[in-house]
Amino acid sequence: MNTYSEAISWIHSRLKHGINLGLARMEWLLQEMGNPEKKLKVIHVAGTNGKGSTVTFLRSILNESGYDVGTFTSPYIETFNERISINGYPISDDDLIELTRIIKPLAEELEKGEWGPPTEFEIITAMALYYFGNIRQVDFTILEVGLGGRYDSTNIIRPLAGIITNIGKDHINILGDTIGKIAYEKAGIIKEGIPLFTGAKQEEALSVIREETEKKQADLFQLGSDFSIENNESVPGGEKFTFLSKELTYENLKVSLLGRHQTENAALAVVSLLYMKEKNLLQLHEKDIRAGLKKAYWPGRMEVLQDHPTVILDGAHNTEGLEAFLSTMKERYREKKIKVIFAALEDKDLSYMLPLFKKINAQVTFTEFEFPRAASATKLKEIAQIEDAAIENDWRSLTKRMVNELNPEDVLAVTGSLYFISEVKPFIVGLLRGRY
Repeated sequence: MNTYSEAISWIHSRLKHGINLGLARMEWLLQEMGNPEKKLKVIHVAGTNGKGSTVTFLRSILNESGYDVGTFTSPYIETFNERISINGYPISDDDLIELTRIIKPLAEELEKGEWGPPTEFEIITAMALYYFGNIRQVDFTILEVGLGGRYDSTNIIRPLAGIITNIGKDHINILGDTIGKIAYEKAGIIKEGIPLFTGAKQEEALSVIREETEKKQADLFQLGSDFSIENNESVPGGEKFTFLSKELTYENLKVSLLGRHQTENAALAVVSLLYMKEKNLLQLHEKDIRAGLKKAYWPGRMEVLQDHPTVILDGAHNTEGLEAFLSTMKERYREKKIKVIFAALEDKDLSYMLPLFKKINAQVTFTEFEFPRAASATKLKEIAQIEDAAIENDWRSLTKRMVNELNPEDVLAVTGSLYFISEVKPFIVGLLRGRY
């Protein structure tokens, strides 16, 4: 294992083992690695949508407070390395090679045993924990759950705090087909005596979360009752809002991520860090909160790549994500001519997602991309039942044409699967810089 390409090829080769939820393989791997996770101060973030944004708000505020912060997130948008980052900067190629050298023989040994081969996500999770624990030690580590929570490979840790951003119907073939079942899986991150902060709204989800926190004797802090948001306002370059808890009020907080839903993610970050401050787990000042929220940047989430004409990327990869995307587009760009390019994975709830496009006055074009579970453009239009929607199989020629034909009053939004967004972004950036 001498080159970066060899390391990445080996990591991706684990994809053939698919999704295999459970913690036994992680427990074995980490024990063989010296249990690096026990050295870490972790904030654990689960939820259907908003996990990555919440991680970013947490990291940015902690950075403003002077702390070094490791983050583990998925999927990546620009480079694989960004999944394991410190202070927003992805792991180096050399460090990734070193980690692969360490874990490869362990993975091969594990594969021969009773629990079978580790998955790609388990490999990357173990790499991140080892990196933050042994190679580049950090003050805090923020782990984003990959899928669900209860049997997710990140659930091997005992955190300082847990966060469940929200609950929606995604991955129903694995997590269950009701909000209650999905909430049960995500509530699996709740640990004995560890506080849990949530932005979940449905009573069906909240009752599950309450039951689990009571069982684990864990404090529960719920958006809308223990802390809240007021005076939401979309402003140029972001959102403005007031944060209220039982102890304090912060007026005129600003985030640079677009969409009112981002203020909820920001509030979750703020309330959890304020709790940790109260417990003397960290130092935190109001100025750090304000600056951290404003500076937070998360690629591929209502990301404006160009103004006049406007080009936006957004990973609206499930029903709740698409609803948030459409709401933000209607609110911010109602006076513009909206054009949308959309591609998705076929294992999403497309029958409910795609008709949502009828809620917005937009020119929609369905396309497809090379990925094992990607839906065809034809199938997307059939499910959407939008007569005037267009289809085009070649997303590159489609995107190039639509970018080049934009008028000043137009807004082009490329959205759908995050895997699609990760392919599209470098291509559009190249277009805008005149490379193609």
